[in-house]
Amino acid sequence: MLSACRLRLSAKRVFAPPVDPIEGPGECGGSDLVRLEAIILPETGRVEMNPPAVLRCSMAEAVVDWLREDMDGLTASTLGSRLRSVRNFAAYHCRSRNNIIGAVISEHGKGNALDIRSITLASGKVIDPTDPKVSKAFREGWRKSVCARFATVLGPGSDGYHENHIHVDLMERRAGYGTMCRWDVRMPEAPELASARSVPLPPPRPKTEPAAARSK
Repeated sequence: MLSACRLRLSAKRVFAPPVDPIEGPGECGGSDLVRLEAIILPETGRVEMNPPAVLRCSMAEAVVDWLREDMDGLTASTLGSRLRSVRNFAAYHCRSRNNIIGAVISEHGKGNALDIRSITLASGKVIDPTDPKVSKAFREGWRKSVCARFATVLGPGSDGYHENHIHVDLMERRAGYGTMCRWDVRMPEAPELASARSVPLPPPRPKTEPAAARSK
């Protein structure tokens, strides 16, 4: 019998065939899993998930709603092109948090997280959300949209592990612990700072020995 979530992920909204439950190892795995392959846009067209992402149905539904209701319109209004695809950096993956041995199980190990490396527009342009040269208004809009929909958002400036992608998940936290939104929307370095770092410093001057020492 299909869950209420699976019924909401209809063919009019998404192409996400079911995946057999995964049990273990350890705390990894989950039930009511889907393989999110494509999102059907409200007006026309579809957004491909590349590669397809194995996720809990609830996480897949959150991603679908975000892309259909927020991101497609944001790319059109700020970048002048509709959304074509999302590069999936990581979805279900049985591992500890940040791949640190002994750390707690990652939300990826529960099918409850997605790492996004980039998006591709209908124009063919690839947009990296961690690139400071990308439109600041667009990246701020992206940040605002994911922070409103997901329990955890990690990007540049968060913890050193998310400098080249954006992590989103639906982690359940104890009462009193709210959502976490950590993503610095950075600007390009000032030319003078970048050039200063590119010019090597002169080697230190050799130390001169005292005259008394040289005479020995």
